[in-house]
Amino acid sequence: MTRHPAPAKEPYSRRKDRLFFGAFLTAIGVLLFLSGSLMTAAGIAPGPQISRAYTGGMAYYAKSVAHDDIFASDLWSGTQSEARGVIKHDAQHTAEGATLYTSSHESAAYLISATGEELHRWQRHFSEVWDETAAVKHPQPDDFVYMRRAKLDGNGDLLALFEGAGDTPYGYGLVKLDKDSNVIWRYLEHTHHDFDIAPDGNIYVLTHEIIDEPEPRLDHLATPRIEDFLAILSPDGKELHKIPLLSAVDYSDYRRLFYTVSSWSLGDPLHTNSVHVITEQEAAHFPHGEAGQVLISFRELNAVGVLDADKERLVWATKGPWLGQHDPHILDNGNLLLFDNNGDFTPEQGDSRVLEFDPDTLELQWQYTGSADEPLHSVIRSEVQRLPNGNTLITESSQGRILEVAPDHSIVWEFVNPVRGGPDGRLIPIVCNAQRVDPYTVSLLTGTPTPS
Repeated sequence: MTRHPAPAKEPYSRRKDRLFFGAFLTAIGVLLFLSGSLMTAAGIAPGPQISRAYTGGMAYYAKSVAHDDIFASDLWSGTQSEARGVIKHDAQHTAEGATLYTSSHESAAYLISATGEELHRWQRHFSEVWDETAAVKHPQPDDFVYMRRAKLDGNGDLLALFEGAGDTPYGYGLVKLDKDSNVIWRYLEHTHHDFDIAPDGNIYVLTHEIIDEPEPRLDHLATPRIEDFLAILSPDGKELHKIPLLSAVDYSDYRRLFYTVSSWSLGDPLHTNSVHVITEQEAAHFPHGEAGQVLISFRELNAVGVLDADKERLVWATKGPWLGQHDPHILDNGNLLLFDNNGDFTPEQGDSRVLEFDPDTLELQWQYTGSADEPLHSVIRSEVQRLPNGNTLITESSQGRILEVAPDHSIVWEFVNPVRGGPDGRLIPIVCNAQRVDPYTVSLLTGTPTPS
């Protein structure tokens, strides 16, 4: 057997030099990491640039993998209920009309009778609406784009607002469809959350965009960040005016609201989620706003307020015992009604509740909190509507449920999204919004009286 000589041992001095050199490189790396972290925290170049590049890269990565599984998005949630469709209908105490709602499983709006019969459907995928002029250049697949909000606009026309899950900005556009779902016009800016139709036919819609410049008066906010705007459109969808909402709050008597923005919201400091044009009738009972001004909700400020669109200023605002609220409304008695997403700290009742309160004293006049048997739970989204008979229509988005509640808290009508999905069929698509449509409008649309 041939024996090979053992390899010569590296001299001790050379091994020591290599060890010291490795330790030196490690120390340099640690120092670079620490100095980069300190520069980023202190806002010294190139720290912020590195931070923005990292944030952008992570956002791009998240978007690139987000559309792999629609059921992992927040458009679907778990359900333990086998119930589907209308599961409760007290005809004697239910408000008249049909219910218009949208569901995240497809880009459609449904009009159903009190018994759950589908009276009409509007349906149009965003890929059929999109063109190269759109603000979103690379939209998510159709399964990830849904109608966040829909409203009837006479003669069966429907205004529908699209959003895309797993995207930033997630606002995709506002579209007007005719009765047969043909596109009448499109406004393909980053519209999101909500819109309203004013008495003169103009449309007030929320938009947002990414801003990569620091705000001198609000230097604690993140850069880049997402900022909200209120766009005013003509009845045919042409942009007439656009109001930066960050400035509208900042240059008002209520700029101190920015003191309350939490650390995890510095990149989205307002998260405006509701807009409602105040009518003459509402203004007569609400001393804090005039007809034509706009009632608005800022989720991250936990505040609701009134915006004067002409002055581009917030002219009134209040905070109250709610957390992450949505959809405030002025009632005939001058009170405000809203969906409080996270303000109920009684676990067996769910996290959410509906509040009616006096805007001057913040005293609660009525609330619905759910119960141990039927908890109310929707961390995000959700809506409320006070009906002509005094009942309240509640959209519990996360649970795919719509319920009509009487003043005594009894549920007189209840609808559960009939669609199921996911690997085991135990997931339910969210109900994005719902509203009761009066019988006259329904009869014009369907050509027949509303089924009972």
